[in-house]
Amino acid sequence: MKKIKKILQRMLLSILGLIGILVIVYFLFVNIYPSFGGNVNKERQASYQHSEQFKNGKFVNKKDVPKDPSFYDMLKISRKFFFEKVENARPENELVVQKIDSAAIAAYDQGTRHIWFGQSSFLLQIEGQNILIDPMFGEVPAPHPWLGGKRFHKELPIEIAQLPKIDAVIISHDHYDHLDYESIKNLKHKVEAYYVPLGVGVHLEAWDIPSDQITEMDWWQETTFKNLQLVCTPAQHFSGRKFDNGQSTLWASWVIKSDRANLLFSGDSGYGHHFKQNGEQYGPFDFAMMECGQYNTMWPDIHMFPEETAQAGVDVQAKAMMPIHWGAFKLALHSWTDPIERVKKKAAALQLPLVTPQIGEPIAKDSLPKPNTVWR
Repeated sequence: MKKIKKILQRMLLSILGLIGILVIVYFLFVNIYPSFGGNVNKERQASYQHSEQFKNGKFVNKKDVPKDPSFYDMLKISRKFFFEKVENARPENELVVQKIDSAAIAAYDQGTRHIWFGQSSFLLQIEGQNILIDPMFGEVPAPHPWLGGKRFHKELPIEIAQLPKIDAVIISHDHYDHLDYESIKNLKHKVEAYYVPLGVGVHLEAWDIPSDQITEMDWWQETTFKNLQLVCTPAQHFSGRKFDNGQSTLWASWVIKSDRANLLFSGDSGYGHHFKQNGEQYGPFDFAMMECGQYNTMWPDIHMFPEETAQAGVDVQAKAMMPIHWGAFKLALHSWTDPIERVKKKAAALQLPLVTPQIGEPIAKDSLPKPNTVWR
């Protein structure tokens, strides 16, 4: 009996020791590796007290979501994600993208157009300006290449080094598939200004972006940038780049408006009343880029199912809608084509014009709802 007791004690000590080592490695990793970004300090938190979204030291949704998962919930999600086989989870072959060169971008002067990079990343050309939206050009949506699955396509429509001057970068929130350290680092010498939700500026500053280039905005705040109107509008999501800074920064959708185009970018969001609010206050929209991917019944309030995406397109009064947040990474348990297949069916039922370009295929406002690439 004493021998068994000693063995159990040694096993417990070994487990505790291993946990201790892992904790030390984690803290060393997050404090040394730059991709985790910055931290919102007390002084900065004090400046957010005016925000209706900031309560008890954290940003919150209008609806009380997401709920903090229990340890059992985390185990369940982890087990499913890492061990459950999903049929057609990734394309059998690397996706082909349409290439565009820097000269074609620099010379473009024919109205408003978008170029999609997969997931939620866009180059928007509008009123003679180049705007990047959620520029995630990295191979893996994670703090380190070993910690995530690779992009479905190795090539990008254009490499960062070939991009011309970027007038502004707009960020929806601080998750790795929307705010990428390597992309920001490689872009920063080209960029004039950054527009982000409250708190997200701490990451940019940690990556040596001057604070006078960064404008942080709360929901429903409006500003002008050159000849554009920018509005930070609500989303229903969450934030955080490591275990101990969840909800320390805000998440948002964005309205981008010129004299000749009215655009909406949803960011990441669960379905909610804010879509109708956006439509009533700033719609109708010529073109709405709406989240449609990485959903699951285990997190129904923070990502939309494709049928909800189509309904949200109706709610915001979109003249044409493009499903985004898919086509680049596996971040959920559905097949990689499930988002586009389901949203097309629902959009047709709702008589909502749908835009489905190939990655890199130009989307011109005056040609909407084309392009309509058939995804298989």
